[in-house]
Amino acid sequence: MNHTTAESIKALNLLKTAKGHVDAIITMINEDRYCVDVSRQIIAVQGILKKANLTILRQHMSTCVVDAVSNKDSDEKLNEIMKILETYVE
Repeated sequence: MNHTTAESIKALNLLKTAKGHVDAIITMINEDRYCVDVSRQIIAVQGILKKANLTILRQHMSTCVVDAVSNKDSDEKLNEIMKILETYVE
């Protein structure tokens, strides 16, 4: 990813937030906190990571995929996106 954009900054901020949550989860486990509370925090991190991934994919589609389509070389890029999307629906 060579495009530093608002989308990149948004993804980085989401990932930093997720990292903070993971650190908090580790502390919760070390402190033997209530399992359901730990699980809720893990689910929150999963949501943040999903948003970060979608942000990165949005950036990829608006840059790399658009460039590939304009150069009539889109098959590879579209196949990459399809493989990623397949993991979401499995």
